[in-house]
Parts: sequence; structure tokens; C-alpha cells
Amino acid sequence: MYDKERGLYIAHCDEGSLSLVGKMANRHGLITGATGTGKTVTLQVMAETFCQAGVPCFMADMKGDLSGIAKAGSMSSFIEKRAKEFGINIGPTAPATQALTHSSNQAFFQPCPVRFYDVFGEQGHPIRATISQMGPQLLSRLLGLNDTQDGVLNIVFRIADDRGLLILDLKDLRAMLDYVSKHAKEYTTTYGNISTSTVGAIQRSLLQLENQGANQFFGEPSFDIKDLLATENGKGILSVLSADKLMLQPKLYSTFLLWMISELYSTLPEVGDQELPKLIFFFDEAHTLFDDTPKALTDKIEQVIRLIRSKGVGIYFISQLPTDLPDNILGQLGNRVQHALRAYTPRDQKAVRTAAETFRPNPAFKTEEAITQLETGEALVSFLDANGAPGIVQRAKILFPLSQIGALTAEERASVMKHSSIAGKYDSPIDSESAYEMLIREEENGERRTENGEHKTENGERKTGKKESKSGGKKKTGIGGKVFKSVFTAVTATLGTIVGSAVSNKVTGKTTKSKTSAGEKIIKNATSSATRTLSREVTRSILGNLVK
Repeated sequence: MYDKERGLYIAHCDEGSLSLVGKMANRHGLITGATGTGKTVTLQVMAETFCQAGVPCFMADMKGDLSGIAKAGSMSSFIEKRAKEFGINIGPTAPATQALTHSSNQAFFQPCPVRFYDVFGEQGHPIRATISQMGPQLLSRLLGLNDTQDGVLNIVFRIADDRGLLILDLKDLRAMLDYVSKHAKEYTTTYGNISTSTVGAIQRSLLQLENQGANQFFGEPSFDIKDLLATENGKGILSVLSADKLMLQPKLYSTFLLWMISELYSTLPEVGDQELPKLIFFFDEAHTLFDDTPKALTDKIEQVIRLIRSKGVGIYFISQLPTDLPDNILGQLGNRVQHALRAYTPRDQKAVRTAAETFRPNPAFKTEEAITQLETGEALVSFLDANGAPGIVQRAKILFPLSQIGALTAEERASVMKHSSIAGKYDSPIDSESAYEMLIREEENGERRTENGEHKTENGERKTGKKESKSGGKKKTGIGGKVFKSVFTAVTATLGTIVGSAVSNKVTGKTTKSKTSAGEKIIKNATSSATRTLSREVTRSILGNLVK
């Protein structure tokens, strides 16, 4: 809940309300706890609190539970009990623009403005990115490539950039890989070794990715990252990504979210610490981001997370254990909510100790013991204070959502999508001219030039009047025929040059003055060609074809 007195009010402890400091909300956060301890409701409470404050949020809906945030909640025995504990009066459903009153003890059930997204376009607006936007590093992670394959993929992207070929979707990337494989010898000295077997391995990885449905994600129109920053009637719009199907491919899920974070970092301007952040990004199932991730990419993630707060973006990770995240990432997460952990195994006990050590101790209780004793909806909470220092950990109860707890029906979801301000913006894919079409056309033009060249050669040989020998069945062209062929070629080339110059002059308006007429040029070039051919053939005949 949000009000002017208590600000971003998230939880309640024996000492009173626990609120996030607006200026510190971009210092990132962490929500952890075992399955079924209340992490999803905590995420919902935090998201709608930011929404009421006018801060848009992005979140992934892993099970469909979060879709209810688009609908006003209703009274239940649980909410009635908590409201009395916290001293909050629950009124009837408020207008869409109203949150808490200035008295800070009156709340209304209310929906949040929501946009549903879905990579597969089934439960939300389609969301796409181009291959070029994703880049070779993230794509390599997505495909699970080794160092050699990663190097070749980088070469393919570099060649595409140098040639001005756009790689928008998977068919463009396939076409580029095929092209580079066929012309590997031309590029090896400039870019490095390109093995056909390595290209084949990348193509197989792409096939697996296509079979997982990733071809629906890559393409145009690409998602405008600024759509995440929208507000409506003073509230921040919540962008909810349907991720139940996407999570079946954890690497695609985590790489997609990492791409979005990278896009935010590269797109948004520096704003520093503001009264409230510009965007809050909730990253659920955070462990998928760091599973089997090379150190180079982990270092890049750390750098982006460290610097993106200056863009006004706060990233909040959700996972079961704090140890799911690398220490250098964990150290940057200042606002923490720890739900219950179960210490059934030695590994669990170690995780509990680690979690307890990350909090600033409270002399009123032992943190390590409290973590295992928390009830559903309870948590250990520590937020940064106004000076950026971690607050003393408090045992608290998370507030109840003012929106619906649980999923929307299919009809309700469809209605929200229909009335969305971006309805239709991303629905229809666009197949722009890109690497695939340009390489196909280039290949067709090359084949056409080859056919024309062969046709000219056949015509030239026909004009010699020579017949196939009875013994070999092959055409034998004597010196006279070769001289005639060279003269024919020279005449054709000279005519082509003259016609080309004339057309160019007509287009550009130039006037080319020459003392030599077209006929004289043709005669001169033909004579010169005939003389060179005759001289070479006579010499080869005399010296036994030793001079070549």
C-alpha cells in the first residue's frame, strides 16, 4: 500500500509499519523462501504498492497467480484478521485512480492497470526481439555453444555487419551461417578459421531452439522497451509476462529477461537517485540466470546490475535460497525479504546459516532460528534506510494485496488485453527484407550471370563453324577460331562500355568529349586482342605449350 505518510508500505512488525524508502528502491532487492511460504503474495503486494505510487513494474507470472492483480480483491477471513492487526479499515472498491486516503488507515480493494505479454502470443500480447538485438553473446548462451562455436557465431555477426545484412529472425541467421560456410576460404584470413563442422553444430542447435518454439520470439515488430515505463491515471502500469510455458525452456526464459535488462540499461538515460524509481523489474526464478553461465557473462550481468540503478531501475530477484545468486550479485541487493526455510538436510542447514548472516542482527531474536520458525505470510525484513545503510532485521507480517489473490479467468484476461492501450501493436509479425532475402537474390543473380556467360561462350563457339571430330566427339578450336573468339569478346566488352557510359551521362547530365569515335574504339580493341591471341597461340605451338 502507498500513502504519503508511510510511503511504500510493505509489512508490519511489533514496532509498526515497515516501508521501502523511495530513494533507495532502485538499490535492488531480494525475495527468498521455500515453496509455499508466501513469496508470490509478497511480490504482488510490492508490485501494487509501486503501482499506486506511480512506478511501473515488470514481472513474470510463473503459474498464472499474478494475473489477478488486474482485478479488485474481496474480503476474506484472512484479510479481515490482518486488517485488524494492522489497524486498517477496508472499504468498498475504490475508483481506479484512488489508493489510500490521507488518514493512512483506510484502504480500498482496487485493481492495477495491467498489460499481459506472452512470448508465444497465447495469453498476452506477443513480445519479440530481433537476432541482431539479442547479439552473439546472449544467443551463444541460449544455444549452449562452446568457445569455438561462439567464436564462429561472432564472425557471422561481424560479416553481416560489414556487409550491411540485417539478421532479424532465425531464417536470416541460418542463411548467414550457410553463406559464411560456403565462402569460408574468402573470410578466413580476415576473420579467422571457419569450420564447416562448427557451422553445422550451430545449425543443429538452432534446429533444437526452433523446435522449442523460439522462432515465435525472434522477428519484427520488435518490442519497444519504453512500453515498460508507461503510466495510467497516475498509476504505474504493471507488465505481466505469462511464463508458465516459457519456463519449460529455462535458458530461453532467463536469456529473454537478461536481454530486457540489457536493453533498459542501453536505452534509458542517467537520472541518479530520484524520489521514486522509474521502473521496478522483478526477476522470478533467479537461479536460472546463473545456471551454467560463463564467467564472462556473469561479470557482465554484475556490471549491468551495479550500474542500472543510475538509470532509475530497481531489480528485485526472487528465488528459494540466497545462495542461488553469486556473492558479487548478492552484495548489491539492499532491500531483502526472507520467508521461511526448511532445515531438513545439511545443505538446507548451511543455506539457513548463510541467509541469517546476510542480515543486520536484531538483539530481540536469533535470526537463524527465526528463519525456520516463520509462518506462511511472515518474513524477516530488512530495507535500506534513507542513508543507504541496511536496517536491523525485523520479524514481520507482509500486508495483504488490495487486488485479487489468484488467477483471472480466460475471459477476464481476454477483456484486459482487448482494452489495452497497445492492443494490436505487436499482434501481426512483419517479415522485412533482411539477410535471407538479400542472400537469396544475390545467389540468383550470380546464377543468372553464370548462365549468361555460358550462353555467350556457346554462341561464340558456334560461330567458328567447326565440327566435332569423328574420333573424339569433342570440339577442337584452331588458332583461327581462338582469334575470332577473342575478337568477339573484345567487341562485346567495348560495346558494353560505350553503352554504359552513354546511359551514365544521360542520368548524371555529364557531357563526355572524346577524340576517338565508337567505331574506332571497337576496331582498335578488336585488333589489339586479335594480335595478342595470335602471338600467344603461335608461341605455344612452337615451344610445345611450355609457356602459359
